[in-house]
Amino acid sequence: MRFERLIKSGLAALLAAGLLSGCGLSAGTESAATPGDVPSEPAAVINIENDAVEETEAIVRMGLDGAVLPTIDGVTTAADNAELAPVYLKVGDQHTVVSRLQERLMSLGFMDNDEPTTYYGEATAEAVKHFQRQLDMTEDGICGTETWDALFSASAPYYHASNGDSGTDIIQMQQRLFELGYLTDDSTTGYFGDTTEEAVRKLQETNGIGVDGTVGRETLNLLYSDEVKANIIALGEESELVKRYQERLSALGYLRGEVDGNFGNATQNAIREFQSRNDLVVDGYLGPGTMTALDSGTAKPFALRVGDESDSVTYIQKRLNHYGYLSSGHVTGYFGSITEAAVKQFQRYNGLGQDGTVGVQTMAKLESDNATKKPANVAQATGGGSSSGGSSSSGGSSSGGSSSRPSGGSSSGVGSGGATVSGSAQALINEASKHLGKPYVWGAKGPNSFDCSGFVYYCLNQVGVSQSYLTSSGWRNPGRYQRISSFDSIQAGDIVVVSGHVGIAAGGGTVIDASSSNGRVVHRSLSSWWRNNFIVAWRIFG
Repeated sequence: MRFERLIKSGLAALLAAGLLSGCGLSAGTESAATPGDVPSEPAAVINIENDAVEETEAIVRMGLDGAVLPTIDGVTTAADNAELAPVYLKVGDQHTVVSRLQERLMSLGFMDNDEPTTYYGEATAEAVKHFQRQLDMTEDGICGTETWDALFSASAPYYHASNGDSGTDIIQMQQRLFELGYLTDDSTTGYFGDTTEEAVRKLQETNGIGVDGTVGRETLNLLYSDEVKANIIALGEESELVKRYQERLSALGYLRGEVDGNFGNATQNAIREFQSRNDLVVDGYLGPGTMTALDSGTAKPFALRVGDESDSVTYIQKRLNHYGYLSSGHVTGYFGSITEAAVKQFQRYNGLGQDGTVGVQTMAKLESDNATKKPANVAQATGGGSSSGGSSSSGGSSSGGSSSRPSGGSSSGVGSGGATVSGSAQALINEASKHLGKPYVWGAKGPNSFDCSGFVYYCLNQVGVSQSYLTSSGWRNPGRYQRISSFDSIQAGDIVVVSGHVGIAAGGGTVIDASSSNGRVVHRSLSSWWRNNFIVAWRIFG
């Protein structure tokens, strides 16, 4: 009797590595799938020639070194199993062993941290390719016995990229080097050549870390840290180029100070606001990417809205207070629902469109000497009448969150006095749900593909929360939302931050996130993995 195994699992990898020692797998056995996995498929499909089942054969027991262990009468021999090889893991396969593979790839830096699953998707295949590349193996993204053994070897290397490498990870790395001014746009090719190596060396030298021109753990972490030093026009510089972009920032409404060619605090703040509104990494540098966006005819003009926090917000709050629309106690620098309601009142009595945002026209009127003051018989606006779903619960601001920053967590696990953003938690969950099934792509910010932080960024902005792009590490301290320090206090609409990953709580003990291990946006359980890796959650809505 001849067996023909159709590879729907990593069975051969298990056999070769001895991971099925002491256990058997029968035809038609299904792997357990976590919430959000692809529909369950048989872990291994066995076709028997002529559909004649004459006897039942067990799988040979093998040790960790691959040697055949003692067997009992009637089981297959080592020779029989040799005839069944090779078996391997590839895109589309589903098996419990995939979770071990993903966990190992994550621990070695080849895959974004996430809850491991049984599904072998494109993101897993890409991570395997990068590992194979590092060991000069065939880069096919298929995990056979050779790749498996190398991954689980005690000498398996941590992620490393160097001259001569190519891949999707190199493209993302080059794009960040470009944003920081170490590469020109033409160098973003996906190939790590001499120009990229020189850029990496310059980055390392400028930031005081070991200079070797390769990207390992330290350099990769530096690229996306808040402390990275750029190789571009920054605070303190003075030139005609600075003046040119000051003029552009002024025309778009971001810069309200003097256009003098001096890169001061006002220019830095204007650049940050421009970057936030134009889907750029917010770092305050006048780098190549920011200059390209400023030169573009599609650059978004200045507008402050709910969720913003800056000196500019403080300024407009002071002007609203001057004209009687906002009390001095709400001049905090944070644009919440009370500030939004005050802006709408100001716009109403000054003949402007009542959208609650502060664009060029509203700002011009606020700065004028002839704006209409709030009528004496009209009460000041409050956050309760805005689009907010109500006041914050669990210790949040009862005002609807127009002002204060979050403080440290209380004994209940919910920060006291934290700011909340107007809008509906359900609206955020509905927006997130629209994208279920869309592919996970590292560095993608939507609308057709996402990584975990890009997904949160996109969904928040779609429901009116002005949130600049943050990496998962940046979400550890975004600086303005209500802090939830207890996993058990998470509510629907909260942003849940775990080690290396971020998602949107969807209620009922579930989360919606762009999952690298699932290879797409999924709705799944806030399982023990999330609890064990929990760092903090942020309450944006009341």
